Formats: sequence, C-alpha cells, structure tokens
Amino acid sequence: MSRFGRRPESPNPLDASAVKTSIPLGEMLVGRGAATPASVRAAIRRQRRDKRRIGELLVDAGVREGEVVAALAEQLGYDPVDLEKVTPEQEALYLIDPATAHALGALPLLLDDLGMVHCAVADPADTARMASLQETVGHPVFPRLAGRLALERALDRHYTVLHKVDHAVARAVVDRQEAPAASLAIPLRADAPVVQIVDLLLTQALRDRASDVHVEPQADRLRIRFRIDGALHDVNDLPTTLVGPIASRLKILANMDIVDRHRSQDGQLEMTIDGRPVDIRVSTMETIWGEKVVLRLLDRTRSLVPLAELGLQPAARERVRRLIDSPYGMLVVAGPTGAGKTTTLYAALSELDSAARNITTIEDPVEYRFENINQVQINRLAGTTFANGLKAILRQDPDIILVGEVRDVETAQIAIQSALTGHLVLCSMHSADSVGAIYRFIDMGIEPYLVASALIGVVAQRLVRLVCERCAGSAPPTAAEAAFFRATTGTEPPARMPQAAGCARCTGTGFHSRVGVFECLQVDDPVREKIVARSRHAELLESAVVNGMHTLQEAGCDMAASGRTTLAEVMRTVYTI
Repeated sequence: MSRFGRRPESPNPLDASAVKTSIPLGEMLVGRGAATPASVRAAIRRQRRDKRRIGELLVDAGVREGEVVAALAEQLGYDPVDLEKVTPEQEALYLIDPATAHALGALPLLLDDLGMVHCAVADPADTARMASLQETVGHPVFPRLAGRLALERALDRHYTVLHKVDHAVARAVVDRQEAPAASLAIPLRADAPVVQIVDLLLTQALRDRASDVHVEPQADRLRIRFRIDGALHDVNDLPTTLVGPIASRLKILANMDIVDRHRSQDGQLEMTIDGRPVDIRVSTMETIWGEKVVLRLLDRTRSLVPLAELGLQPAARERVRRLIDSPYGMLVVAGPTGAGKTTTLYAALSELDSAARNITTIEDPVEYRFENINQVQINRLAGTTFANGLKAILRQDPDIILVGEVRDVETAQIAIQSALTGHLVLCSMHSADSVGAIYRFIDMGIEPYLVASALIGVVAQRLVRLVCERCAGSAPPTAAEAAFFRATTGTEPPARMPQAAGCARCTGTGFHSRVGVFECLQVDDPVREKIVARSRHAELLESAVVNGMHTLQEAGCDMAASGRTTLAEVMRTVYTI
C-alpha cells in the first residue's frame, strides 16, 4: 500500500476492462441515498441536449461530487482519490508542465518504486487521453479516479503561473527602457511582455478562485492583490514603470479610452482562461500614483447553487419558497457589494417553472445563462439601462421579472409599479440589512404606502468564510466573542468554538469557500402598518423579529456554534454596533 492507495496489480495500468458492476450510475446513487429518482430522470432528460456524462449533470443538479466519484469507482473498478487529503510529490509534479496538465486533465501524484506514475484523472476510460498522458510523463500511468471539479481545483492549487510573471516583468522593463517615450504604445503581439503579464495574472486569479483582482499603483511598486473568499491577499509587487502599460493593456481589452487617464471608466471583456469562458468587468480610477484598475471575474462555467445549499436555515428557506411562489409583489435581496445577492436571485429563479410562465431578467452583466428564460444585458452604448429596459420588458407580457439591481429612483418606481400591477418582481439592492432596504425605497422618494403595498419580503445576506475542514482547530471564545454571542443569542457560547489554523489547501488562511447567512423579513400587516407610519428602524426591526425573523447576527452565531465558521469571522462580516 502507498499513501495514495493500493499498488496496481495489473501490468497494464491503462486497462479499463475491470468493471466491477453493471448497475447504472443513477441507480447506484439512488440506492446510496445520494440522489433522488426524480433528479436522475431529470439528468437523463437533460442529457438529450447536453452530451456530458450523467455524473457531471447530476453534480450540476446538486449531487455531491464525492458520492458520484465513489459510485463510479465501484462501477468501473478504479481506485478513487480524495484530492483534498493528499499532497502530490514535487518529483511527480515536475513530470508534466502546467498547461499540459490542464489540457489533459491529469494531476501526477506519485512516482512509485515500480516506475509507475499515479495520476488523478476524471475519465480513466478515455484511452486516447490516457495514452497521451503516458507519452507525456514518459512512464506507465496508474490512473486514480477523481471528480472533475475537485481535479480542476487541485490543478489550480498545485500548478501556479506566478513564477513566469517575474521573467515577463524583466523583459517588460527592458522594453520600457529602450522606448521610454512610447508610454501608451502597448505592443499587441501575443508574446509581448505586458500581454503575458496580464494573461498570467488573470490565469492565476481564476485558478486561485479570486472574485476580484486589484491593480494598485503605490509610490514604489505596483501592488497586485486577489480577493479570495471575500478577503484581499497580496500576490505580487511589480515595478512602477509598468503602471501605465498594464492599465492601458487592460483598457484596450475592455474597449476603453486609453488616452483619458483622469476620468473613471467602466468596461467589460470576455476571455477564455484554462479552457473556461470568463466575463471580466473592468473599473479604472485615477489615484495620486497612477490609474488603479479593479477587475471582477465571473466564471461562466460555475454551477448554479440550489436554494437548499445557499446556507438558509430551514425556516428561512421555506419562507423564501413561499415568497417566490407568490403570484405578484416584490421580493428584494439586500446586502453590500460581493454579498452573493445575484447567486440568491438565480437560486430563486431555478425554483420557478419557466415552461408555464414568461420569465425575463435584466442584468449587468448576465452572469449565468438559463434555459427557457429571457435574459437582457445592460448595454449603455446602445442606451439599454435598467429603467428603459424594464419599461420594454413590461410590454412583453411578463409573469416574473428579475431586476439585477435597483440603483436609481426611476428603476425603483417602475419596479414598484410592476409589482403592484400583477407581476412578481425579484430584485437586488445595496443596503445594510432587510429593514434598511425598506427605508432606501422611501429615501428615494417612493411613497411609504406604495412600498408597503408592493413589498412581500426582503432577504438580507452576507457571505462568511468557512473554516478549512482539513486544518480547523478549536479554542475557547475570547471575551469579546463571548460577549457578542451572549448579546446576540441570550445564551452562553459553547466552551470551545472553531478556530482557523492554516494549511496548503487553504493557502494558510484557515478558511476555504464561503456560504451565506441570511435574515428573511416577510412583510405582513403589522410591518406594513409601521412602514406607512414611517416608524423608526428599531420599531420595524422589532416587529419583524416578532414575526419570526432571525437577524443576520443570530444566523451567524448559529453557524459558528455548528462548527462551520469562527465567531471572529461572524463579527467581521455581520457585526453592527
């Protein structure tokens, strides 16, 4: 036995004929309780249009990838491997370059005493790909079965591209010294240093699961930071001579004006990185040291998160389901930038029957493509805004309307009127909490009686980081944490609470991935009366709590008590004075 599993018994590691069972995969998953017969039938129907394997479709539908891999391993006779629990040996990783590893979908784990390379692959029965892999590594390959998503994450984790940035930077500095006057002349050759630097940074950002890339000029450096799981991390420092070229390169890609360096600009571009289509929103702003550029990365291949997996507590989840089943009215999802509002709206859309109803969305940008749903993209150059786009949608006989964001008075007025005239309107809004969203409408000039009549509910949310399952520890809560827990819940905290540690899987942060915490305000008659009466924030909040609403702070404390996050993370994310 090796630490990666059993040694190969067959002299031919590419032999995929050792099938242990002929039971269909869907039937095996149903028998294990990992999938329902309905979800399997839905995946089979979808396979008529989507030619991917049934296991991938079931993962998209919410079946845990580990369950699918375990069933496939039993069905095909291959050893599974949990890539979150093993660390590949450097000697094995060096056998294949990062680009080829991603292209072949293979992660070398171990070169054993028999001269075989243990490789994690998602489809060991693909003989052509396995033959190419064996030719590339120059050794016999012993395949280990891994989930496709887990494999992609592991490849991104173990093969980084930042070491190539230094070489490209050295070339770019030389180019700048040779042509100092051509500050705006950005070479467009694919092998130009500045082009390579931008491509490498974006590639690493996607591999590191970054949601944003910050390119920040400082007095003595160009600071590069990635926002991963909601927290910013320094990843590289570049020479100040590259401030202008890198900003100009990004502006060219996003069709922005490279000459105007004083006016803030917004743009958008599409790229394919590691074979994945990515939408990138670009924002520029002048600082005292040069143009700062922030990029928001939207991976179009990401799976839709079902409503049941957002993090809603059972009572709140049922309340949200009742709200989206309403034939008319407005449901608002509230929170700051990056709180996951769009993900929640999409999860709500996926619960609705698009075959019997006309569902139309207007978004900026469209982050996820739905079948049988009409989606409209904001296009300022063509004059399509939220306000006039919403007017056009109302002439299209809609049943359900999703407004990506209510950000101005005109959009708010049209959305309110749409909800009052028999449409179900789902929208997002920037506000601190659920009650704050109600007052934002009133602050915009909407009459309180219209707000009270149109609103059926407000879901406020934040995203909290989850402790890494591989390295999480526990410790007694600090005095401040214990006081926060007591003030929020009225009870004493557990003697020991989760504590972030740090390992290779979570890149030393102690956290991996995020989940939402929610407060779901259902607008009933007592709440409507207080809205019309312009009651104070505290009075409206008290009425919502009496009606059964759990606050964001209570939801965060419940999550910490369950062992999924730390109290420090809850206080950082949802604590209010």
